[in-house]
Amino acid sequence: MSKAFAVVGSSGQRGVFSSGRVSGARFSCLWWKMAACRRVQLLLLLMSLCILSVQALKPLPGFGNVHPPAAAMHQQFRAALPNPGNNAAAAASSGAQSRRSTGWKLAEEQACRDDVTRLCPKHTWTNNLSMLECLQDKKEDTEIAADCNHLLWNYKLNLTTDPKFESVALEVCTSTMLELKECADEERGKGYLMSCLVDHRINITERQCHQYITKMTSIIFSDYRLICGFMDKCREDINTLQCGSIAVGEKDLHSQGEVIACLERALVREAEQQDKAHQIKDACKKSIMRVAELSADDFHLDRYLYFSCRDDRERFCENTQVGEGRVYKCLFNHKFEEAMSEKCRNALTTRQKLIAQDYKVSYSLAKACKADLRKYRCNPDTSMPRAREARLSYLLLCLESAVHRGRTVTGDCQGEMLDYRRMLMEDFSLSPEIVLVTRGDKGTVDNLCQTALQTLIQSADPGADYRIDRALNEACESVIQTACKHIRSGDPMILSCLMEHLYTEKMVQDCEHRLLELQYFISRDWKLDPILYRKCQNDASRLCYTPGWNESSELMPPGAVFSCLYRHAYRTEEQGRRLTRDCKVEVQRILHQRALDVKLDPELQKRCMTDLGKWCSEKTDTGQELECLQDHLEDLVSSCRDVVGNLTELESEDIQIEALLIRACEPVIQSHCHDVADNQIDTGNLLECLVQNKHQREMNDKCAVGVTHFQLVQMKDFRFSYKFKMACKEDVLKLCPNIEKKADVVICLSTTVRNDTLQDVKDQRVSLKCRKQLRVEELEMSEDIRLEPELHDACKKDVNKLCSSVAYGNAQIIECLKENKKQLSQVCHQKIFKLQETEMMDPELDYQLMRVCKQMIKRFCTESDAKNVLQCLKLNKNSELMDPKCKQMITKRQITQNTDYRLNPVLRKACKADIPKFCQSILNKASDANELEGQVISCLKLKYADQRLSGDCEDQIRVILQESALDYRLDPQLQVHCRNEITRLCAEEAAAQEQTGQVEECLKNNLLKIKQEECKTEVLNMLKESKADIFVDPVLHTACALDLKHHCAAINPGRGRQMSCLMEALQDMQVRLQPECKRRLQDRIDMWSYAAKVAPAEGFSDLAAQVMTSPSKNYILFMIALAVSLLFLVGLLCGRITKRVTRELKDR
Repeated sequence: MSKAFAVVGSSGQRGVFSSGRVSGARFSCLWWKMAACRRVQLLLLLMSLCILSVQALKPLPGFGNVHPPAAAMHQQFRAALPNPGNNAAAAASSGAQSRRSTGWKLAEEQACRDDVTRLCPKHTWTNNLSMLECLQDKKEDTEIAADCNHLLWNYKLNLTTDPKFESVALEVCTSTMLELKECADEERGKGYLMSCLVDHRINITERQCHQYITKMTSIIFSDYRLICGFMDKCREDINTLQCGSIAVGEKDLHSQGEVIACLERALVREAEQQDKAHQIKDACKKSIMRVAELSADDFHLDRYLYFSCRDDRERFCENTQVGEGRVYKCLFNHKFEEAMSEKCRNALTTRQKLIAQDYKVSYSLAKACKADLRKYRCNPDTSMPRAREARLSYLLLCLESAVHRGRTVTGDCQGEMLDYRRMLMEDFSLSPEIVLVTRGDKGTVDNLCQTALQTLIQSADPGADYRIDRALNEACESVIQTACKHIRSGDPMILSCLMEHLYTEKMVQDCEHRLLELQYFISRDWKLDPILYRKCQNDASRLCYTPGWNESSELMPPGAVFSCLYRHAYRTEEQGRRLTRDCKVEVQRILHQRALDVKLDPELQKRCMTDLGKWCSEKTDTGQELECLQDHLEDLVSSCRDVVGNLTELESEDIQIEALLIRACEPVIQSHCHDVADNQIDTGNLLECLVQNKHQREMNDKCAVGVTHFQLVQMKDFRFSYKFKMACKEDVLKLCPNIEKKADVVICLSTTVRNDTLQDVKDQRVSLKCRKQLRVEELEMSEDIRLEPELHDACKKDVNKLCSSVAYGNAQIIECLKENKKQLSQVCHQKIFKLQETEMMDPELDYQLMRVCKQMIKRFCTESDAKNVLQCLKLNKNSELMDPKCKQMITKRQITQNTDYRLNPVLRKACKADIPKFCQSILNKASDANELEGQVISCLKLKYADQRLSGDCEDQIRVILQESALDYRLDPQLQVHCRNEITRLCAEEAAAQEQTGQVEECLKNNLLKIKQEECKTEVLNMLKESKADIFVDPVLHTACALDLKHHCAAINPGRGRQMSCLMEALQDMQVRLQPECKRRLQDRIDMWSYAAKVAPAEGFSDLAAQVMTSPSKNYILFMIALAVSLLFLVGLLCGRITKRVTRELKDR
């Protein structure tokens, strides 16, 4: 056996390389198997014969129980062991000399005997390597004698540098040496061969060679000075950093892992650019990283970490098998456990930081991903600086790129990636960029820190698997189990599911915060959403000219890519180049998520940070910030206003982007809008449906407020109403240029339509599709006074004064103002009058009428034109099937119409010539701000009684007379002049719920008791009007209905004809009228007689009218004719007499 090998073994040992418990179960198992393997024993025996050419061989304890001669053993040890120059060496030499026949034993050396007895189990004393491992793996608080330390050092140095010992490696690793030519060419006797084999041990496939090198690795790594070249390359840095001493005896030579740890910490400080950080030489840096790489397999090889974490390993990873970095990973997983010692935690953090700088420091990751790295060209590129190519983040980005592109990455590699992505997410200190910026000055931290965090998120890629973010995983576990249990664990859709339940009852606060923290960064880089990237990468490449997944481009930053995608998502077919359907669905999903919180929209937060602080500092609840910005749209800076405007315009097309609103409106959507909600492409239909059903039973307050708010926002710019914009944009550009506010655009277009209609223009200037949508917009605006800004601004004070307790919506405020019209300010009164004039011309714009009478319109007026709805309802007002509420609303509108002829478009048109002819004096006093209180209609009534109106006008006045005869409230002049008399004389009749003319009859019966002359005149006018038409006197008409049918059926109504017929029947003794009719007729005759006395004719025309309408018309006319005849005869006789006298005078 060689001298080197002879030093290793000792007589009677069961195996030179049979490891003790400290080297770990894996090494013990392998080397015990090696000792038991007869084939290996014979192989080593032959190698010993070839190298030493000894004369006689005996079984050595470690390798086949073969013993060399005692003298040779002693000589081998003396030759291999340098003279220590102290008593320990002499003692060792003496001890060895005395035991020539049994072989040299470390346990029997005088220098180490006490330490061996005190520290090592007795069964290990016969094995030199077991002794070595026992002593060098001593507990931290245990001291070893300096002489023993020096003896052990020389022993290990001999093992690693002796050419004869290297010869054993050459024999054991024959095949390996053929494969590793660089190792075969190394210079002998300086430890280079062993160092090279240790470097390449991961590639060694020979079983015996691998076991041999592994065992040697544990020896070499017990002292950094045994690592080839390390001492020379790092000598200056060690001394500068005072990491330890290179001189023998100044430090514990078998705890030299602290020197490595010191250098590693210095390397980390340098990477984090800490203050006064020492710049380590590049050669030393490379050596440090190489040592870390070589110790990645077995945590025993990282001596500092091994000693720091020995107890923690027993506590947390007792059952974890040594090798392939498994103990490291186990300890990493327990790093933040409370029971973890601080020293171990710090050592683990340093190791993780080295892994972050060079992925090869992780044995398991480098091994599992080796093939994939080569396959997807993620290996070091000679054209790139190593600082980038070896970074863990670069490796993760490169492999994640392959995964995102749908390429296959092995399961083992993906598992390792998952572990290290989680590691990066758990401890920010592993990212030097973040550590650096957190120490920066205030004011510069924000942008740099966000960039650093964005880089970390991109490297860790938690969007692909939420479990990478352990804080999120733990916080959201309960939500995932309840709301997302149908999704496979680790699926990217889990994050989408959580976002869908954000701000819902199922969401917990801690999960909400963690989710928003992560989504903040994912929303700023479209590539961090794996589903979006997978579905849209081709579209992004085709439409947005993006580079690869893990490449960056200053010309196309990540935020700009998504902006490009969503612009194309809402293009029409005519505009061309649209997204694929799958990509559009994903873009919409992201937009829905972003609408949940302003911070999730990068562009919005960037442009509007100042305005958020200025206008919305108190609006911090869910969804309030965006609403606040929309409310202050005119006040925002231009850049923010553009962003908010674009987002609002987008929401108008797809209101489902407003996820909170859609969530609140779920009941009404399911009941009334499910058809449009299920459409893949929304073009404003859902919002229109919600507006139309805003007052349904299923509508809750949150939904109603949200819909109304969006309507109010739409009024700021017509582009915010998608359907209106698409239908009318060409008309707006042509007819209403430079107008942005929707209300102004609607007024402009409506005025154009009305003018064209009134002028009977053949080709209307506003297109048909625009006119249809314009009608929708007008109807929506009529529902809430706030949707008509001019009206709202003019009446704001009046609303606060008169309608403060009335809720907005359902046109209730407008109705309140109408009912208090006489108390309104002049400006508000004028606006309300104009509004009523418009509503009377187009009843469909009368929201309250259309709402209250909706069912009655369907029942009675399905065939009527929209503009004739009120006329139709008036005709059916007294039907038994008429709804009482609708009837009451119709009466209100009739009262309004009769206050001013301008509010009755039918009357206005029919009496277009009569009004200026007979009522010009009243028109001269008229103004737009005040109603005429029925003066024009009263004027026309009098002319009706005089039978001087045109046919069309007479028909309309007859209708008004008939309606007002049944309800005194429909006669404004009667109400104005007789209010007090009605209260005094007819209070009971006026209080009746159903008005059938009883108040008018009461006033007629109490005509003599009326004190106010104006009221008396009005009552007399009523009597006068009833003479002209019996239909104007409902009480008389009801009493004489049968008699009219029997005696006057052939006589046409109007102009007093039927009344004259009844009067003649009353005077005819042969005709028998109904008693009630006869009594009522006699009462009317008495009233007319009294009226004639108290109100004589004011002129010949009135006198003629009275005669013509008198029941005794024929008698009066006969007497007038008789008188005229008598006068004619008298004149004739007188003329002849005077003529005769004249002749006589001439004859004279």
